[in-house]
Amino acid sequence: MKFVEYPDREFLMLSLANKIAGELADFLRREDRASLCVPGGTTPGPMFDTLSGVDIDWSKIAVFLNDERWVPETSPRSNTRLLRERLLTGRAAAAQFLPLRADTDTPEEALEGLAAAIEPHLPISVLLLGMGDDMHTASLFPGADRLEEALADTAPLLMALRAEAAGEPRITLTAPALKGALAIHVLITGAAKREALERAQGLTPLEAPIKALLANATVHWAE
Repeated sequence: MKFVEYPDREFLMLSLANKIAGELADFLRREDRASLCVPGGTTPGPMFDTLSGVDIDWSKIAVFLNDERWVPETSPRSNTRLLRERLLTGRAAAAQFLPLRADTDTPEEALEGLAAAIEPHLPISVLLLGMGDDMHTASLFPGADRLEEALADTAPLLMALRAEAAGEPRITLTAPALKGALAIHVLITGAAKREALERAQGLTPLEAPIKALLANATVHWAE
């Protein structure tokens, strides 16, 4: 794990947006296409605001979420809603968005179709992850009903997980799909999350799911 500390959050967001844009541009030059997998939540919003205006060929970039709550896009808890408001605007509106939500009662009913749309864009070119105070990442929550299966090397691309801390049922990329990304970044802010990251070093992935993704990751932190 590489750890990068920034003097403040504004500098972190600008620097990380530039870093991700540069990596995407490199993939476009080499392969003429790229994929970007990002978290929901409010923390990455300012970074998305900057990244959305970067002058790269977004039409050749597939964008999809790490995970999604099984709620309508009209819900304030929808990660898709946040992504449309903060990233898929400006120049980035030209990107190909691959949803992690379908009009079904449960995520299990939609897994096969959603996974089929994402599979052609693997391995992920650039992966951005967040982390909760409980050391969850994506929707890989400690205590989730199928966490051990989702962390296994044999896990399918997508799984539906349920956890008390998660609230709604979730759909998430699994650990092998995330670990296969060619560039991995973790964005955290504040003292509590830095302490949680340090605590995760001495735990197992079942206790601290972020641990499964740290070996090849760059962690970006500011107070």
